[in-house]
Amino acid sequence: MSDAKLPDLSALVPPLDTPRLTFRGHRLEDFDECAALWADPVVTRFIGGKPASREEVWARLMRYVGHWALLGYGYWVVRERASGRFVGEVGLADFRRAVDPPLDGAPECGWVLSPWAHGQGFATEAVSAVLAWGATRFDAGVRTVCLIDPGNVASIRVAAKCGYTELARTTYKGEPTILYQR
Repeated sequence: MSDAKLPDLSALVPPLDTPRLTFRGHRLEDFDECAALWADPVVTRFIGGKPASREEVWARLMRYVGHWALLGYGYWVVRERASGRFVGEVGLADFRRAVDPPLDGAPECGWVLSPWAHGQGFATEAVSAVLAWGATRFDAGVRTVCLIDPGNVASIRVAAKCGYTELARTTYKGEPTILYQR
């Protein structure tokens, strides 16, 4: 890092809290935890199918910041309130995916959690908080979508608990996926 003063981007990303979780915008000091998350084959098994390099995670981090700067929504870093431990990332995005049926600019909800946090209800809690925030951000009736690998039973359950229903079975980048909407 250079000695240049880094900009404070905290005003772009509103903090959120739930009984067990805290949410805030990504910071440079989150990079190593994010890189470890995306390098884990358990995490990426249903998200692209292969671990991500540090370079790919860096591009992801830049994309997250860009979403907030350009669209006013994006992804949060999620931490356990009691311990401060890194849980994962959750948010809304417009990735302009080439998928049929087209998403037509609908905000896409996504979540990815560290393996230690699986099976504890954190994903449902986090997604519910993000969707509640989105309800205050978007016009009434705006649909949100999510794409889930058909083998990712845990995420399919989270989507259902959060009010998503199946819209279509399709492919994305040559792989089967299920498109949900709410």
